[in-house]
Amino acid sequence: MFNNLSERLESAFKNIKGEAHISELNIANTVKDIRRALLEADVNYKIAKEFTDKVKERALGEKVINSISPGQLMVKIVQDQLTELMGGTEASFNADGKPAVVLISGLQGSGKTTFSGKLANYLKTKKNKAVLLVADDIYRPAAIDQLKVLGEQVGVEVYSEVENKDAVSIAQNAIAYAKEKGKNVVIIDTAGRLAVDEMMMNEVANIKAAVNPNEILFVVDSMTGQDAVNTAKAFNDRLDFSGVVLTKLDGDTRGGAALTIKYTVQKPIKFVSSGEKMDTLDIFYPDRMAQRILGMGDITSLVERAQAQFDEEQAKKLEKKIRRNSFDFQDFLDQLQQIKKMGNLKDLMGMLPGVGKAIKDIDISDDAFKGVEAIIHSMTPFERANPDSIDVSRRKRIASGAGKNVNEVNALMKQFDQMRQMMKMMNKMPMGMMKRMTGMGM
Repeated sequence: MFNNLSERLESAFKNIKGEAHISELNIANTVKDIRRALLEADVNYKIAKEFTDKVKERALGEKVINSISPGQLMVKIVQDQLTELMGGTEASFNADGKPAVVLISGLQGSGKTTFSGKLANYLKTKKNKAVLLVADDIYRPAAIDQLKVLGEQVGVEVYSEVENKDAVSIAQNAIAYAKEKGKNVVIIDTAGRLAVDEMMMNEVANIKAAVNPNEILFVVDSMTGQDAVNTAKAFNDRLDFSGVVLTKLDGDTRGGAALTIKYTVQKPIKFVSSGEKMDTLDIFYPDRMAQRILGMGDITSLVERAQAQFDEEQAKKLEKKIRRNSFDFQDFLDQLQQIKKMGNLKDLMGMLPGVGKAIKDIDISDDAFKGVEAIIHSMTPFERANPDSIDVSRRKRIASGAGKNVNEVNALMKQFDQMRQMMKMMNKMPMGMMKRMTGMGM
């Protein structure tokens, strides 16, 4: 999402990276380029100017110690200011109640219904909540069906009243049903509405008054740029929502909304969402987003995703196999399956420092492992457990069974052998470091 902004900021820092000290002159040039980069990212001029004024003030007030360069100091100052601009710290989310009620609002096409399904999945799998989804869009016939499909995907019950055309009573009836069935959280998916549509805005305000929600989330499409900020302000004036959700972060957008929506409405961004899969929902961490914008990656989030998929028992078994130099193709296949569960492959690679820029124009499909998996599945159990047994004739048979040519099998065998050589080197590492790496699925 922030590739263009990242490149422009990197270019701005070049002005000062070669300098021996910070001066009014070299700071002025750098700050000017930073402001231009923000404006091109669709950040409001007033906000961009205030941001760069703070950067300049801090930079001129800092003393450069011997261990860091002016360029490094400037990057750190911009990182701190970006973090502050986007909210500073992670915002809390209140899902406690009998039941807790979450009201979802936003424009038509912003991704509310998809987000509702993702939030239900998140609360069920990560917070161990019994969730009820409520189809409260009485205007779009397909909305109820869409929510039911998503509910089925994530294993969450969906409440609907097809014949009822009163959104307020549907919400009230759903909460009564949730209490009866012992649900912890009720997520009410409302109809998309325009801020200028007085009747529709009154309706969502009436739903709020009737159900007294714990959380009111405004879902906004990141692709709409600065218009998203203006819309958020109009909705907040009517609903006084508790937080913002940014959807479609994987799209080709300039990112101004994500940077300035918190500043404009003074409400935190609580979740970010990308793609259509139900597990592509993340808590919004301003500091991690700032790191990604500045090309530093997001190792913390990458480790958290890995830890969610790789259990301790599995890591211990893998460590023992590496210690015995007995890592085989079945282990390799198991590792691929775990990595696939962690999410979008390009997004995962973008969390590595410096990699996001390198792969920005490369289309990395989630099916990238399919060829490798086909080759391994074409092996016999004996061959998977004994890679050294795979001679020329076996390779030909494996290639034929996988629908690949022998060169592709040879390339995989070579890569696998290189991996095993690397693992021999890992055997020389201290035990603690080995455990951390195998625990991350390295």
